[in-house]
Amino acid sequence: MTDAAQRQDLITEVESRLRRVARTVRRSMLDAMPDGEPVQWLYGPMREYPSRPGKALRPALCLSAGRAFGGDPNDLLGIAVAIELLHNAFLVHDDIADGSEMRRGRPTLAAAHGMAAALNAGDGLAIVASQVLRRATRRLDRDLADLVWGEFDTMALRTLEGQATEVGWQLDNVENVTPEDYLNLIMHKTCWYTTIHPLRVGAIVGSRGTAELTGLVRFGFHFGAAFQIRDDLLNLLGDEHTYGKEILGDLFEGKRTLPLVHLLSTAADADRELVRDHLRRTRAQRSVETVRTIRALMDDYGSITFTSEYAEGILLVAEEYFEQAFADARPGSDLDFLRALVPYVWARWR
Repeated sequence: MTDAAQRQDLITEVESRLRRVARTVRRSMLDAMPDGEPVQWLYGPMREYPSRPGKALRPALCLSAGRAFGGDPNDLLGIAVAIELLHNAFLVHDDIADGSEMRRGRPTLAAAHGMAAALNAGDGLAIVASQVLRRATRRLDRDLADLVWGEFDTMALRTLEGQATEVGWQLDNVENVTPEDYLNLIMHKTCWYTTIHPLRVGAIVGSRGTAELTGLVRFGFHFGAAFQIRDDLLNLLGDEHTYGKEILGDLFEGKRTLPLVHLLSTAADADRELVRDHLRRTRAQRSVETVRTIRALMDDYGSITFTSEYAEGILLVAEEYFEQAFADARPGSDLDFLRALVPYVWARWR
């Protein structure tokens, strides 16, 4: 079998499992939604993002890590659903902050219902996530439940810190961002709630609080960083139908992604000034022509190549940390799935 065929088999297998998790979690999220009024202005919009097909990476990580450390699936499902509900709440608010137009192939809540209704829907999703987590932790003893709640509190704060930093870079027009600054940003903004938290909370519940968590943080950071960098590249290279979000949206929003950080550090004076002028403007003032010019400059100055190679190096480190992180886990399909996710992150197109 060729490398390309093996890669396609891996993608097919991983995505099949992610779809199964997504169906289960989607049903549980929608079952958790309140009934009653006002449907048109609150409960209807709250259901929209959970109804749309997503990757379900976070609940899949939680469920698989928990089972790999010996957990009861019934103890893990509610926690995984709470993670995904909070993720959807974050997405609603992120789309508002970024002025995004598309989410999972359809208009964002703000684009479809207005900013005020979208804010309320995001708040509502966060409240329902807490309700689901409270019910789920009633299955656990008090000390273990406290550990789980502490993990959620830490994750939420780290995520907000990262989001605030990214917004702050744009508000204050910070230009001297380094790759190390970028990694610190995504450690907070992406890695804690996308990879580190689901892995840690799954391992905590599965092992009844005895799992060694340091290795999971190291693996989760490198895995999550590669995931985010791949997402940054897909925003520049992907197909909007497959990707599900606005292509080149990061450039319209002025985000300091790794390709842009590289471009600012390597571009000649006139080209760098064009990028800096673009970043000083609001989204409404940024033109399609300039965005396309900056995208072309990323090819000219090797920013796409640099970013790809940078992420591939991070992914190699993630593979090394994987064995440490799961040294005490049980062999089986869950561990095999978690291991397969590492190369999958780089092969995915959505």
